[in-house]
Amino acid sequence: MHPSIQSNLRSSLLPSRLCACRDLVRVNSAKQGFTLIEIVVVLLIIGIIIGGAIAAMSFNSDERALSNQSAEIELLAKKARTAAILHQTPYALEFHQHSVELIPLAQTKNSERKTALGNPIGGSSSKQTATSNPRATLSIDPDITLTMRRWNTESFIAPTEDEFLVWRFDPDGLCEPITVRLVLDDSYAQDTYHPLTATIAVSELEAN
Repeated sequence: MHPSIQSNLRSSLLPSRLCACRDLVRVNSAKQGFTLIEIVVVLLIIGIIIGGAIAAMSFNSDERALSNQSAEIELLAKKARTAAILHQTPYALEFHQHSVELIPLAQTKNSERKTALGNPIGGSSSKQTATSNPRATLSIDPDITLTMRRWNTESFIAPTEDEFLVWRFDPDGLCEPITVRLVLDDSYAQDTYHPLTATIAVSELEAN
C-alpha cells in the first residue's frame, strides 16, 4: 500500500479510537461509582438488619432469664419437699423481694399453718437441731418482680421489705398448689405447682 494511503487511514481511524476509549472510561466510571440514593438505601437496609438482631437478642435474653429463674425455684421446691419427707417435719420456702429461702417451717418468722381459705394443710411442726436442718437461699434477679397466688384465690401477692410469703411443705409430701409469677419488663413466666409433687404442672411464658 502506498505510504500516503496508510497515513490517511491512520489519521481517519485515530478519532474513532479516541472516542471509543472515552466511551469505555465513562462506562467503567459509571459501574464503579454509587449514587447517593443507592448509599442511603444500603444504609437503611443495614439499620433494619441491626435493629432486628438487637430485638431478637433482647427477646432471647428475657426468655432465658425467666426460664432459668423458674427452673431454679422449681428445684428449690423439690428440695423442700424432699427435706420435709426425710426429716418428717414441715419445711417452707420464704419468698422475699429478691430471694427465696428454704428453711424448716418452725423457723419461719410468721409460720403459716393453713391455706388461704383457713384449712389446715396437715402435719405438725417439730424443732430439730440447727445442724440437721438443710437450708438454701436462691437469689432473684433484681430486674425480675416475683409474686405469688394462693390456691383458690385470684390475686397475686408480692413480698415487701417488711412482709414475706411462706409456701409450706409437709412430711406426707403435700404442698399448697400455689402459682408463682415472674415479670421482667414486658415479659413474664407463670408457673402453677402440683400439690403432690411440688413440680410445675402448668406453665406460661411470654417474652416480648
